[in-house]
Amino acid sequence: MTGSFRGQITLDGPSGTGKSTVARGVAARLGAAYLDTGAMYRAATVAVLDAAVDPEDADAVARTVAAARIEVGTESAAEVVLVDGVDVAARIRGAEVTRAVSAVSAVPAVRRQLVDQQRSLVAAADAVVVEGRDIGTVVLPDATLKVYLTAAPEVRAERRAGQLGITDASEVAALAADLRRRDEYDSSRADSPLRPAEDSVVVDSTELDQQGVIARIVELAASAVGAGERA
Repeated sequence: MTGSFRGQITLDGPSGTGKSTVARGVAARLGAAYLDTGAMYRAATVAVLDAAVDPEDADAVARTVAAARIEVGTESAAEVVLVDGVDVAARIRGAEVTRAVSAVSAVPAVRRQLVDQQRSLVAAADAVVVEGRDIGTVVLPDATLKVYLTAAPEVRAERRAGQLGITDASEVAALAADLRRRDEYDSSRADSPLRPAEDSVVVDSTELDQQGVIARIVELAASAVGAGERA
């Protein structure tokens, strides 16, 4: 159904489930735009760190992010992430940003600002795949298809270690602990906690490779479009 899909697909889930790769792959298969909302929160975190602001100081974080110009691309083939005109696409994946992003993204004013920006970007596209942690529940509650991607914790840690080139067992264990910490932080925050939408389809990628997950979501998209046409 390449090029024939019209609508919004949300892809939520915890870190290490392969959301970014899968979302890009689905967007490419469907000829849709792609939006990585996590990159926006990481870009906001870069702005906070560069301003030497404590990520736990919610008021200062809110002021800093409000003053920053955060831009992200919507092409699945290339990642574009800018903060005040500076390319930070590589930097946002680093350890410093990863340690601070949960605190920054938990600030309600930051979430409101970036959600407004996300909705504007989505509104400009006929077809779009949006990945994040609260897309189906908060950002796009009326999306055409909502998917919640999950996987066993140990598999998620191994995948993230592979992305980062980590092979030492103790470092992989530390990474797994960090993923559990972030899951707990994001699932328990008061504003837009990480959880599946009531009408989302849960896809467990533990036993599936990336192409298998992409194929499953494309199949779900075709079914969603068909159901919409019959309604």
